[in-house]
Amino acid sequence: MDVFERLGIEPIINASGAVTRLGGAPMSPSVLEAFCAAAGESVPLEQLQGVASRVIAEATGAEAGLVTAGAAAGLTLGAAAILTGYDLGRMERLPHCDGFPHEFIIAREQRNGYDHAVRAAGVRLVEVGFHEPIAGAGVRRVEAWEYASAIGPSTAGIVYVYGPHARPSLAEVVAVAHDHGLSVLVDAAGELPPCANLREIVAAGADLVAFSGGKAIRGPQATGILCGRRELVGAAALQMLDMDDHFDLWEPPDSLFDRSRLAGLPRHGIGRGMKVSKEQIVALLTALRLFTEGAYDRELAAFRGHLERVAAALEGIARTALVDPADGESLPVLEISLDEAGLGRPALDVCRRLRHGSPPVYVGHGLLDKGKLVINPLHLNEARTATLIRRLGDELRP
Repeated sequence: MDVFERLGIEPIINASGAVTRLGGAPMSPSVLEAFCAAAGESVPLEQLQGVASRVIAEATGAEAGLVTAGAAAGLTLGAAAILTGYDLGRMERLPHCDGFPHEFIIAREQRNGYDHAVRAAGVRLVEVGFHEPIAGAGVRRVEAWEYASAIGPSTAGIVYVYGPHARPSLAEVVAVAHDHGLSVLVDAAGELPPCANLREIVAAGADLVAFSGGKAIRGPQATGILCGRRELVGAAALQMLDMDDHFDLWEPPDSLFDRSRLAGLPRHGIGRGMKVSKEQIVALLTALRLFTEGAYDRELAAFRGHLERVAAALEGIARTALVDPADGESLPVLEISLDEAGLGRPALDVCRRLRHGSPPVYVGHGLLDKGKLVINPLHLNEARTATLIRRLGDELRP
């Protein structure tokens, strides 16, 4: 019996991809092997994070790196690091920031629910700019001068949500920030692939960058990467690790910490509840190696084959379109256009019925308003594809 069935819950067919609410991406056998092997031994976590820092630095070109409890935790820790640096008193007071700068500038159009992770550190967000094309009010979006005009005595940094269509460019925002002695924290949680983003975002001058470890990298779901300037990554680590040790006995790795800047050890910091286990760290580093070596790219043909099989089975039942980025890294997806009138129910109801069947099927729901289901093949294999075809056929035949 399946481990979930023993707990009274039926496993689903995940046709949505590496989404957090469904448990993230599947881990490869070598990642799982590393996870299990790490569980049988003990190591000082600051030493292990020091090793992780070197590995992440090599992969990203950053000065240092940290394995975090997901990208959101990376954003909280990164914001905390910018707020405090190595100031032990400030670390102790977070999220209360009375008496020191705690405002981060952000483009109004980049606000989203994930920026709560930044605010959780004690940050007050200051919005700039507009997205006038979306509002139907003009042709201009936020511009670099608007960041500069918002900088004041309470400004501590800038948060930037990275994406292929983000404006102004990260390099322009970094130039403004650095001209004023400020740091830039970049949310790049879902910006892999392409693998090149691991290096290019850091190379653009970002001071800290947060990536998800449980999506394209296919590490444990509750992992992420925070990379950037060693001073800031070290400050982030100090506010996450278990610091219950004697300062005279504490021997931190130089690759991550500058012990000479500390008068003592901080108490447990604002990120203490975001701890990462030794198993997660080792597994994430294993997955990062596979990702950067292109191991996952060799699976794209098989994923494409699963989608083609689904499309063939739905011929005459629904219109399908295979959307294949063909960049050698990104997953293809299958869009299924429904005849809602012929079915007598909207795509939302079809999606609901798929979830309520046995086994439950969770398809991508981002295009339901256009009458489309989206199939992401990341979790599919031969058996799951056959089951998916059966369930889709049951629901899509009039």
